[in-house]
Amino acid sequence: MSQRGAEQVLSPTRRVAWLRLLRTDNVGPVTFRQLLSRFGSAEAALDALPDLLRRTGKLSRITTQAQAEDEITGLTRYGARLVATGEPDYPDLLNHIHAGPPLVTLVGGENLDWHRTVGIVGARNASSAGIKMTRLLSTELGERRYTIISGLARGIDAAAHRASLATGTIAVLAGGLDRIYPDENVPLAQEIVDNGGALITEMPLGWEPRARDFPRRNRLVSGLSLGIVVVEAAKRSGSLITARLALEQNRDVFAVPGSPLDPRAEGGNALIQQGAKLITCAEDIVETLGSVDPRRTALFDREWSTDFESEPPITLSDDEKSRLLASLSSTPVDVDELIGQSGLSASTMQMLLLELDLAGQIEWSSGQLVALRYS
Repeated sequence: MSQRGAEQVLSPTRRVAWLRLLRTDNVGPVTFRQLLSRFGSAEAALDALPDLLRRTGKLSRITTQAQAEDEITGLTRYGARLVATGEPDYPDLLNHIHAGPPLVTLVGGENLDWHRTVGIVGARNASSAGIKMTRLLSTELGERRYTIISGLARGIDAAAHRASLATGTIAVLAGGLDRIYPDENVPLAQEIVDNGGALITEMPLGWEPRARDFPRRNRLVSGLSLGIVVVEAAKRSGSLITARLALEQNRDVFAVPGSPLDPRAEGGNALIQQGAKLITCAEDIVETLGSVDPRRTALFDREWSTDFESEPPITLSDDEKSRLLASLSSTPVDVDELIGQSGLSASTMQMLLLELDLAGQIEWSSGQLVALRYS
């Protein structure tokens, strides 16, 4: 699956430590990486977390060894495996997106081509014409040896998966492996695995997907794809979020045009007006993606490294924290700009942001932009 040169496999002990750290409250992919960068390893970060959390004044749950081991044991009942970035089975394209998940749960997909991939997304209440177009695109792309990525939702997503069962498809889940949404697509998920496809999620077992989890899933749909095809989408829809994320990740965006009289075509038509490539057949997609080599590092800026060294401890003052908070707002700002405005050193800034992140006071977006989080 991966084509990286320095692949490594986590030891069972380290895999448990990574999972414990990642499943701890307010530790997402960005915070996870910052903790490893600061302390050198997940084990050292876990040792430091109680003191860090005391300093934030927030009571947070740290995942226990037993809880992490139970999750890993539970995954085996589903024939699933927990894969870390840097390991051979980790999808390589996810190494090149902002906030790529340090760990993913995978079922199936051992023989899929994870490098020749096209994401197809669209309306849940799709029209008959939209479903027909999705089937045609998925079938033709599959015949051209492309693996189809989608989010297992009703409508366009489900049609894309069904049409590519024989040639290869990957369903990205918003919840845990045992909490597939919607329920009606549980049989489809099983069909995908039975036909050699794959299910993938970054969420733990038992996790019921919430509204906020679907945009998080969408970044993986686009991140796993060389290009995203929007078949039908309203002006405000998850499909347009996926298209925006694809652009941020340097992926190609394609859209099927529709009637101006159909609200389900408004989003796709708007994307075309904004520069997305208008497509009428699979060949339009193949012509564009045929020149894309996912192994060419110039195409995607790689975000991840698993080689970390611990940094010396830093004592933070209340004045430094106040200066940082005064520089932050609800508008995302670049970290380098924050350093310049506040006069704080880069190492101090990193530690302050780490504390605020663990306290749930900030949120990250692509390009190392940070903003205050308001509940």
